[in-house]
Amino acid sequence: MLFDLQGKRRRVVQATYLTLAVLMGGGLVFFGIGSDVQGGLSDAFSGGNGGGGGNEALERRIERNEKKVAAAPQSGEAARKALVRDYYQLAVAQTSQEQGGFPDDAKADLRKAAANWRAYLAAEPAKPDASLATVALQIFDPLALNKPKEAQEAARVVAETRNNTNAYLNLIQYAALAKDTRTADLAAQKAVDLAPKSERKAVKAQADQLKNPQAAGATPQQ
Repeated sequence: MLFDLQGKRRRVVQATYLTLAVLMGGGLVFFGIGSDVQGGLSDAFSGGNGGGGGNEALERRIERNEKKVAAAPQSGEAARKALVRDYYQLAVAQTSQEQGGFPDDAKADLRKAAANWRAYLAAEPAKPDASLATVALQIFDPLALNKPKEAQEAARVVAETRNNTNAYLNLIQYAALAKDTRTADLAAQKAVDLAPKSERKAVKAQADQLKNPQAAGATPQQ
């Protein structure tokens, strides 16, 4: 696992994880998965939302949605969700596999994505969007803004919605990074309970390891 690796090999795997995170989050943005706003990035490249290509179309959509939330800050849920995805995608566009993280110039877009995620949650949606929470998880990950508590909250939304072993294992990891031992313990028990009986011993061992990432050799990027 990533937590067992040291030195140069660990940095290589971290870069690989970043690439996977970018692909996962970028895929959600690109195809508009989970979004009730017209147009993912596939529309931008196919002439949707007024035509144009690449970041120009994306930036035009951001401008429109920023105007919507400015006009109706308490009722712009769809626009907020689109802004989370679009600002994250702008940040992703500035990364490269060699960097192993987001460059400083991309952090501004990540912070704007984060602000819109917070505003979305503050509006207290009846059922937070799990696919949007998956994007938020990438925004707050140690390789991005490094906000463990907010990453934990996003992971909690995903776990409670998907209700499977893998989602709760993921929650353990972020709760441990946030030093929330109670949540990590509860998520570990839930992960074991949801696993098939034949896999519970292995899941418990994995959960125990994830609860102590520092001892296993993983530290958040500062």
